[in-house]
Amino acid sequence: MTVSYFALYRTPDDPAEFERHYFGTHVPLVEKTPGLVENRVHRVLRHVVGSPSYHLIAELVFESPEAMKAAFASEEWKASGADLQSWGGLDLVTMFSAEPHGPADGTTASQ
Repeated sequence: MTVSYFALYRTPDDPAEFERHYFGTHVPLVEKTPGLVENRVHRVLRHVVGSPSYHLIAELVFESPEAMKAAFASEEWKASGADLQSWGGLDLVTMFSAEPHGPADGTTASQ
């Protein structure tokens, strides 16, 4: 079963500069992480309710919790973390891991 690691980035003071570094430097580093199946980055189009306001949501998909754990021990992952710290990204981000809800085939109990 896949597992995802999410990074929710709050709206930065300078969105254009944030995206320049994020897509130009940070994403290429993250994508070198061994065991990463897919890196899905979503731009928030409209904030409806709640706080804080988010700018980008990254979903890093791994094939299993074990693969994710191994990836987090890799030098590539450590490099992406050091990059995140170097430009203040940690001040903007909330991170967590999650697994799909429902059977492994992606369906839900009501389908």
